[in-house]
Amino acid sequence: MPFFYSGKQLKSLNMSQLNSLCEDLRQKILSTVLKNGGHLSSNLGAVELTVALHYVFDFPEDKVIFDVGHQCYAHKLLTGRAEKFDTLRKKGGISGFPKREESEFDCYNTGHAGTSVSAALGIAKARDISGENFNVIAVIGDGSFNNGLIYEAFNSLRLLNTNILVILNDNGMSISPTVGSMHEYLEFLSENDEHVAKRNKHANIFDRFGFKYDGVYDGNNLEQLIQKLTEIKERLKHESVILHILTKKGKGYEFCEEDPEATHGISVSSSDNVSTEYSKVFGETLCDLAKDNKNIVAVTAAMTSSLGLGEFFEKYPQRSVDVGICEEHATILCASMATEGLKPYYAVYSTFLQRSFDEIMIDICSQNLPVTLCIDRAGVSGADGETHQGVFDLSFLSMIPNLTIAVPKDINEFKAMLKFSADFNYPLAIRYPRAGKRVFKVQSKIVRGKWEELSSNENADVAIIACGERAVTDALVAMQILEERNINVKVINARFVKPIDDEMLASLKQKHIVTVEDNMLAGGLGSLINTFYANKDKIIKNFAYPDEFITHGSVAELMNDYKITGKYIAEYIINAIR
Repeated sequence: MPFFYSGKQLKSLNMSQLNSLCEDLRQKILSTVLKNGGHLSSNLGAVELTVALHYVFDFPEDKVIFDVGHQCYAHKLLTGRAEKFDTLRKKGGISGFPKREESEFDCYNTGHAGTSVSAALGIAKARDISGENFNVIAVIGDGSFNNGLIYEAFNSLRLLNTNILVILNDNGMSISPTVGSMHEYLEFLSENDEHVAKRNKHANIFDRFGFKYDGVYDGNNLEQLIQKLTEIKERLKHESVILHILTKKGKGYEFCEEDPEATHGISVSSSDNVSTEYSKVFGETLCDLAKDNKNIVAVTAAMTSSLGLGEFFEKYPQRSVDVGICEEHATILCASMATEGLKPYYAVYSTFLQRSFDEIMIDICSQNLPVTLCIDRAGVSGADGETHQGVFDLSFLSMIPNLTIAVPKDINEFKAMLKFSADFNYPLAIRYPRAGKRVFKVQSKIVRGKWEELSSNENADVAIIACGERAVTDALVAMQILEERNINVKVINARFVKPIDDEMLASLKQKHIVTVEDNMLAGGLGSLINTFYANKDKIIKNFAYPDEFITHGSVAELMNDYKITGKYIAEYIINAIR
């Protein structure tokens, strides 16, 4: 493994050595991500910027906040974590995102877009109040630069009366290509030198907020970056600066440069024999529905391909909207289109849907509008850790009036739910994991609020009520284990979490009730069933995640750690009915 300089050692290197260091960092990032999975293209593109920052500034005394954190791998290698880098995103290893708990060089935890400028301003203001003297830098991509939170932060710069450096790392991509008027404006500012006068005239939009605009339009040129950052370091004593740099996403590796969207995040090959991704089924089914329903529109927030909407966007460009990393705006856009008779489908990862909570409640549900939320990567997502685990959606959605929540047990039921949604004229959320691994034999008609019996032994000692493919699978595994012990169980697919099937719950004769879900217990399926059976003669055991943030690790490892597996369900039942 190459030795990675840090701190004062790095500052002693000449330009040739620094450029060699950049190539060593790229090689280490590539080899690790190909083995462990992770964010590849964004990290490769930000290597020179990271080396330049560490050459010019003095970390951890100075502070750097990486927006989202997709591009922090080189930073980790340069801050004492090189020996542990092989554990990246592995259980018990280092995180794929900045974490204060991991290193003093990570001053602020990130994982969602748009937070870095607000965080930098807060740290800078705390510095000023405390009478300290250090620099604060926010590194943000052009995709995050579309997020509305950025402009809320900009709007308070003069109010806070402090100085920060915002580095806009512009590679033309978020996950999908960057879209919107601000992206077009940034392209204009970065055009070649014959436009210098025009650029200086138009860059004053940032001056109005209180930033001085500057640029390095070859952001992979280490020497230029070091020169410019050295100059700006002096200017930060009396003003705030936006430094606009252009980098190549996937820099140094042709397959990444040619397809940065596909190599944004690399998954590790799994032995679980994944058959179909839910996103693929979503895109294909929505295209089929759109043939006959001209009112169907698809909306996404900068994640067209990863959510399965590539084909829909090609076939129906007039009915396709990518708003960039603007989840709240996307939600209101869907609500307002629905008021005019359209049928919007908003596709979004569970972890990013959290950002739209207020708009779901007020704009969609209080108006009782026919918007369908298609919630991908629901449940434990694995190696991306706390900021990306999709284990809260059932909890924060279940409290909202007028909202129906559906959870398919497999891809076939998912297709049926999407077909059901086309004629359902009220708010609907459908949540599903990334990978479809199983298709179950029982497939019954979708009726709102009605559950499905997957095994209907009326003499069963225990009823297991599960929602979602992973939980249903665990329930059926437990059933098989228990059958070998001559213990009979009834397994129920709770495919609607809201409304729950009150009629079926009331009819259950079993004294022992077990609930299983890939979600937090608080506010989820289990807690709703606990409420239904309050003061009734039932013994209930809930298998769900506790009241804590879930760290990184594989899905199988995490579900095993929290004992949400068929084995643990069976063990509990054996002991409970003795």
